[in-house]
Amino acid sequence: MDLEPKDAPLRNVGISQPLMSYVLPFLFAISASHAASLSQEESHQKMVALLAEVRAQNLDENPYQGEGQLRQLEDQLQALTDAAPVQDRIRLHFRLGIAELFLGRERRAIDHLTAAKEMLTGQHSVPAQVVNEIHFRLGLAWLRLGETQNCVLNPSADHCILPIRPGGFHTLPEGSRQAIPYFQAVLDNTAAEERLHLSARWLLNIAYMTLGQYPEGVPPAHRIPPAAFESQAAFPHWVNVAPALGLDTFSLSGGAVADDFDGDGYLDFFVSTSDLAGQLRFFRNGGDGTFADRTDEANLNGLLGGLNLVQADYDNDGHLDLLVLRGAWFGEHGQHPNSLLRNAGDGTFFDATFAAGLGQDHYPTQTAAWADYDLDGDLDLYIGNETTDTFVAPGQLLQNQGDGTFADVAPAAGVDQYAHAKAVVWGDYDGDRWPDLYVSNLGQPNRLYHNQGDGTFADVAPTLGVVSPRASFPAWFWDFDNDGHLDLFVAAYSATIADIAAAHLGHSVSVEKARLYRGDGRGGFADVSQDLHLAQPTKPMGANFGDLDHDGFLDFYLGTGDTDYAELMPNVLYWNQAGQRFVDVTFASGLGHLQKGHGVVFADVDHDGDVDIFEQMGGAYRGDGFADVLYENPGFGHGWLAIEVVGVESNRSGIGTQLRVDVVEGGQRRSLYRWVGSGGSFGGNPLRQYVGLGSAERVAQLVVFWPKSGKEQVFNEVPSNAIIRITEGREQLEILALPAFKFAVEHPKRAERHLHK
Repeated sequence: MDLEPKDAPLRNVGISQPLMSYVLPFLFAISASHAASLSQEESHQKMVALLAEVRAQNLDENPYQGEGQLRQLEDQLQALTDAAPVQDRIRLHFRLGIAELFLGRERRAIDHLTAAKEMLTGQHSVPAQVVNEIHFRLGLAWLRLGETQNCVLNPSADHCILPIRPGGFHTLPEGSRQAIPYFQAVLDNTAAEERLHLSARWLLNIAYMTLGQYPEGVPPAHRIPPAAFESQAAFPHWVNVAPALGLDTFSLSGGAVADDFDGDGYLDFFVSTSDLAGQLRFFRNGGDGTFADRTDEANLNGLLGGLNLVQADYDNDGHLDLLVLRGAWFGEHGQHPNSLLRNAGDGTFFDATFAAGLGQDHYPTQTAAWADYDLDGDLDLYIGNETTDTFVAPGQLLQNQGDGTFADVAPAAGVDQYAHAKAVVWGDYDGDRWPDLYVSNLGQPNRLYHNQGDGTFADVAPTLGVVSPRASFPAWFWDFDNDGHLDLFVAAYSATIADIAAAHLGHSVSVEKARLYRGDGRGGFADVSQDLHLAQPTKPMGANFGDLDHDGFLDFYLGTGDTDYAELMPNVLYWNQAGQRFVDVTFASGLGHLQKGHGVVFADVDHDGDVDIFEQMGGAYRGDGFADVLYENPGFGHGWLAIEVVGVESNRSGIGTQLRVDVVEGGQRRSLYRWVGSGGSFGGNPLRQYVGLGSAERVAQLVVFWPKSGKEQVFNEVPSNAIIRITEGREQLEILALPAFKFAVEHPKRAERHLHK
């Protein structure tokens, strides 16, 4: 008996690539001509109308947010006759229970799953695995009810943070209490090595934690030892201050960017959600410990949806713009337009997508990255789209034409891959000045496109040994060991809570792991993942990096999870130990959030010299919303330097510019390296670069290398504990007078929880 029969997927009838290469330039010429005739306001209103249409058409059929499948199942159940096999009725109640749970209606889900369970009585032919699966899903539905009643509707700073502290215990215990017997039933009827057994064991321990009965209350045979929830090193505990600041937006999975969008020097927030009815939000930093929702004033009403955000000054006018990416994971239902939001410089934004010639192709995507790949002084854009069994979507290389429009040159450049792209990142890994492109593909080999400097690229990933992991997701270029060469991190997206449980029990886990490739600066890479202690199973989506303790070495944070409600796994914090190894300090830090982590941002939001972490939270299904978090850095007492660069001959944002900071510490000179960019592939750090100075007595020298011209600027005896600005070609640096402030303790209104019930 199959609880969820597999239906044969429908494939879209695609146009052949040769025909596409003939037709697309003609189509682009038509659309570009039309784009040029659109005013800024016309382009904006066209997008608002289109997104309203997408919302209306997709809310029903969308596989994650619609109710179409639910109604089909209800019709099938209603159509069953009394003579229908009981197995059919069990199957439909089971599937209806899952569908209701994903829509956020836990009580209805429990009713359907309970009906399926009760029909098992006397059914001797039902396989044991079906019985166990029904019990597991019943336990999960009850556990989810407890999450909703406590973590969502009555939240505290400790709710859903693993290991769960007293402040996170459920005051409404019904959900967890009812879940425990069902997980216990699964454990009693499965072997210890089975994946369902490990999953039930993990959730059983969490359920007891929420009741304040861990570890003593957990049956010894199924207890995960407390030592498994201890960090590998001491680390300060961080606190979520988002509710106090009104930044705890409640939504589904989405993106986040922190940067100075109004030119006052303070870091503002853009936050999006994949909810088709979800409004893009803009929060202005008041510079006094408060944030104000300026969505209306910024002309953003009606700009809905978006799983990821990427910022850049694409038109070199000195005002930071924003790209909104839509449609990811939805397959053929994800043919939603992206949005290019042009910053008018007066506190408002206009959707320039159609005016810029970017509105003709609607491919599902969540990943894109900016770079001046042709070194002509303006920023180009690569968008990694999602080709699936049912939909074909090529990658796009959008060359900036210098007049506010873009042209897709991917076929000619050799980067129009047909794959399920989940991350795209630029970096000059071989030091030849030309930005190279890495594409992380889910379920297919990853690509490293070497920029040949003539407008074309060659995939060298197989040659350089950087095609893995095969099931990959977020990625980034960085210099984790401060040797002046770009390294490459690529996360694996294949672990489940069964793997997480096995790892916490000390068992070997064969699931694919993340890869950290150390670059040699000459075009070679070596896999150092095992040597640097990155062999634990994780499943990240949102992720980013930054120097949390300001010792000069970059740490990173993984926002983990999956669409399945069962995948309650802690987000993970790795602490860099001077480039020699990474230590997991998740549990000590208080950053082991169990809810689904998406856009991750490292930013010194309060200008106190240490980097805080913002994370956009929430899952993909309609019932899986959660509130965003902002973890305040408690401070480590180290020196720091924040550097802004302004391109003149180069792109205005300075993206791709290399920084070398030479410090003297304990009488010894050492160098720290940064490349200007927004960090990882899922979450936008500020373009302002934060460099931890450790215990350095002074900053002896700052060297700025501009790839476009190949020129260096050198500044001696640079002030520390300051925010400075470097303008290309200008001999003097600026010190920005942006004093630190304390976060406001209280906020007049907590973000509302709009539950889809």
